[in-house]
Amino acid sequence: MGIHGLHKLIGDNAPHAIKANDIKTYFGRKVAIDASMSLYQFLIAVRSEGQQLMNEAGETTSHLMGMFYRTIRMVENGIKPCYVFDGKPPTLKSGELAKRLERRKEANKNLEEAQEAGNSVDIDKFTRRMVKVTPQHNSECKKLLQLMGIPVVEAPCEAEAQCAALAREGKVFAAASEDMDTLTFGAPILLRHLTFSEAKKLPINEMHLSKVREELGLTMEEFIDLCILLGCDYCESIKGIGPHRALELIKKYRSLEEIIKNIDTKKYPIPENWPYKDARQLFLNPEVENPKEIELKWESPNVEAIVNYLVHDKGFNEERVRKGTDKLVKHFKVAVQGRLDGFFTTISTSNIPSKRKAEDDKKEATKSKKTKTAETKSSGAKKGRPKK
Repeated sequence: MGIHGLHKLIGDNAPHAIKANDIKTYFGRKVAIDASMSLYQFLIAVRSEGQQLMNEAGETTSHLMGMFYRTIRMVENGIKPCYVFDGKPPTLKSGELAKRLERRKEANKNLEEAQEAGNSVDIDKFTRRMVKVTPQHNSECKKLLQLMGIPVVEAPCEAEAQCAALAREGKVFAAASEDMDTLTFGAPILLRHLTFSEAKKLPINEMHLSKVREELGLTMEEFIDLCILLGCDYCESIKGIGPHRALELIKKYRSLEEIIKNIDTKKYPIPENWPYKDARQLFLNPEVENPKEIELKWESPNVEAIVNYLVHDKGFNEERVRKGTDKLVKHFKVAVQGRLDGFFTTISTSNIPSKRKAEDDKKEATKSKKTKTAETKSSGAKKGRPKK
């Protein structure tokens, strides 16, 4: 779910924090990708196209198709992806998970009614609501990625938090997820739509946390309180307070404690035993592996093992898989070479004009000095020359 309405709020109030880029913009960039969110997108996209894929054994393979071909697309464009998988959910998330289970049960009931009525629109809608990423989906994708030579990171808790930690440490350029709470976990740069279907033709949204906070006029702690007020996975929000009002309140009172003291609690009732402080600490100090100790390595793809797994084990078309692996091998070396600017991280582009001017001035001074020396010698030679 992420943070309710945060993307629109940023778009309305901090528009310069969002850039729309083509995938080619990220040539040579390392990106940490929220794997579970990506798998959900793969499953949803294939379902919406009416092509839910299964092998002869009746096993769903849509997630593997999405992971294989969209990862290849990234590598083709010079991106070095690593995938981060969820660990155990935090205790605070149990309420949200229970709600999701209830919604899934309700969707199943509505789906049966839609099927009986032959309502194709509702059938598609409720089928999509029942999509769930399972441990088997995760396990199968981890295996495929390892065969493709793509690094896999297993987070102890939330994948978005681990992606954010890798980005803050500089192990990757950005975190990629559709969940906006990746920013709340402190990712300096968030990329959205990176794993979307190419057919959607959506640009990749690049969001900068520093610019978001600058344009909203908030500290990191205030931004986290805003996200909790908007509604997150870890506690209920205050009913009746929408995004616009939430931003107004945070700017006026600067913390949730002060907001609670000053708002009309009859009009805006505070949830009983509201664990907003626990949610705040979860965002500030999430459970993650130390990013300094995580080594990200991109290995050469094991082509025959990929073919054996996808074709012989999962029933994929061999010709298509081999074409895919050909692309992977062809572009893999280019992707791992990285961007040219990665080799010159100490150079600030803002200083280049002044440095260039200094070098030009130095050359001009040297040239002038040589000219004067030559003139002095020439003058001396003329003075000492005997008259004819």
